[in-house]
Amino acid sequence: MDRIAIISDIHGNMPALETVLADISHRKLDTIYCLGDLVGKGPHAELVVDRCRACCAMTVKGNWDDFIVTETSNPTLQWHQRRLGAERLAYLKNLPTTIEFYMSGRAVRLFHASHNSVYYRVRMSDTAEKQLEMFTNTDFTGHALVPDVVGYGDIHNAFLKSFHHKVLFNAGSVGNPLDLTLASYAILEGDYASKTPGGFSVQLVRVPYDIDLAIQQAADEQMPELALYANELRTARYRGLSSPPPSQTAAE
Repeated sequence: MDRIAIISDIHGNMPALETVLADISHRKLDTIYCLGDLVGKGPHAELVVDRCRACCAMTVKGNWDDFIVTETSNPTLQWHQRRLGAERLAYLKNLPTTIEFYMSGRAVRLFHASHNSVYYRVRMSDTAEKQLEMFTNTDFTGHALVPDVVGYGDIHNAFLKSFHHKVLFNAGSVGNPLDLTLASYAILEGDYASKTPGGFSVQLVRVPYDIDLAIQQAADEQMPELALYANELRTARYRGLSSPPPSQTAAE
């Protein structure tokens, strides 16, 4: 059987990313897909982009990856843009928005936030009706398949939920978890590219990483909003770090 690691929402946190990649290597997983938000919040967006380009078979665009490429007067966002540089910003701008494939007879669709856009948010606490909308086809997703399994990131809360013939999961956040102070990712296991029904599983993995090192790296780089960042990492609670413009409702 094939196994795919699903990582998301790294947010410039290299100690968390390296710890998760080490765990993925230890488990001898075949492939890594990234569901976006490589940048922002943490100090090393440029290193995260380079590392993910090297090790991820596919990466989709997150809300941070989308708005970081636009002109802004926000000094914190400008700080991240300068570190990324023109070539990496161009890479982020051109990322795809969905990953689709079959696995053990199930149609799988992965994206950052939802079936509507990288900014439309679906939470673990939302109604079953709103969560089931994630399986619909839209102009954003295209109409190549009707998914049986949907995986996403964005909300920084890992969860797994089964409906009638449907599975919805959130991979959580590698670099900025907002449920537990542990890096999170998911594993899909099955026969990749097979439309024949077979064994299939979704596993959520939590990994401890050196939070103090992540905060120290941010301090060493004189990163803006350091206190807010440190508080988020230590408490797993959103504390108001710089976010998209008000018209784009993506604070995390």
